Amino acid sequence: MNFAKIYLQAGRDEAVRRFHPWIFSRAISRYEGNLADGDVVEVFDNKQRYLATGHYHDGSIVVRLFSFAATSGGPVTPDLPYWTQKLTHIRSIRRAIVEANQNAGQTNCYRLVHGEGDNCTGLIIDMYNGVAVLQAHSIGMHRERTIITEALKNVFGDELEAVYDKSADTLPEEYGATVTNGYLFGRTPVPHPVQENGNTFLVNWITGQKTGFFLDQRDNRALLAQYAQGKKVLNAFCYSGGFSVYALKAGAELVHSVDVSQKAIDLTNQNIGANFDEEDVPHEAFAEDVMHYLKAHDHQYDVVVLDPPAYAKSMSARHRAVQGYKRLNAEGFRRVAKGGILFTFSCSQVVDRELFYNTIVAAAIEAGRQVRVLHHLSQPADHPVNLFHPEGGYLKGLVLWVE
Repeated sequence: MNFAKIYLQAGRDEAVRRFHPWIFSRAISRYEGNLADGDVVEVFDNKQRYLATGHYHDGSIVVRLFSFAATSGGPVTPDLPYWTQKLTHIRSIRRAIVEANQNAGQTNCYRLVHGEGDNCTGLIIDMYNGVAVLQAHSIGMHRERTIITEALKNVFGDELEAVYDKSADTLPEEYGATVTNGYLFGRTPVPHPVQENGNTFLVNWITGQKTGFFLDQRDNRALLAQYAQGKKVLNAFCYSGGFSVYALKAGAELVHSVDVSQKAIDLTNQNIGANFDEEDVPHEAFAEDVMHYLKAHDHQYDVVVLDPPAYAKSMSARHRAVQGYKRLNAEGFRRVAKGGILFTFSCSQVVDRELFYNTIVAAAIEAGRQVRVLHHLSQPADHPVNLFHPEGGYLKGLVLWVE
């Protein structure tokens, strides 16, 4: 199959040779062939040597790469055999990760494909107990969805119950407006029960946020459980109550879950009910703005979790986001009892680790608290980061001992 070609300017090929998955418009010397958004394109250096293959999009990032000459040996065709081989390899990596986990037999939900971290730029696939939820972030990957679905059937066989496409809100706006979410293969009722470290969660990929559940907090939820026994815990921005379930399972004395969304509170209560039969579970949920809750109530907690949604999705919004994180964490520090612990997170990609750390320092100063760092947190191993694409490391967190 003949694909359009892009040639890079002299000296602009080093990033590609180092496996960086993006090619910016300023690096391009010339085009060969007709190109439309989402087309597969081959990339060459200025001496016409093949470098990589990716998807084209007219914008600042012109090509999002999914195959490199150094690993493929030459040009590739992203057909069914290609995707079957690629997903088979990625699944083998996930198996190695799961088998290394002491709770391997108690978890059946995980991220199968993590975009650039798996050389699948623009593609996310989360597995929920036999159901694959696909989320494309580029037109090119969305156009591959039928072949990817067939490849998933080849890789998982009878283990695969359904494939659901949830890409409408993650694609470029004009194209996304033409897309409808729906099943690509099979069908199953929602909410769908999954197991994470022996805890039960009900996942609804149709109406839920992201692909239905925040899989990236799995390890951090397990860490929280180590600190929760006999403690009073506040889970702020609780969404579906993941941290709350872990805290209660660990024997927390009291858990309060807070989220501005009533739908999130309903999800939390459903997940509490899926794990506990007793009516006297020490848990209360509040549909309330988190900042208002922190300011309006004088409760002191032994453990406070602050896991807000992304405060900034662009560099232009970064300063305002930092101020938001500072205000939130200053209030959070005030709700932590002496000798208590604060789990605090940011998933804003444009707020890097150093900036986030410094923002928490400023919040601690404002709150007048003495603080020790116990843990630096990140996303789990099934959300890998391409060493040459550090932008993929979006989740950062701190566990802090507060005097």
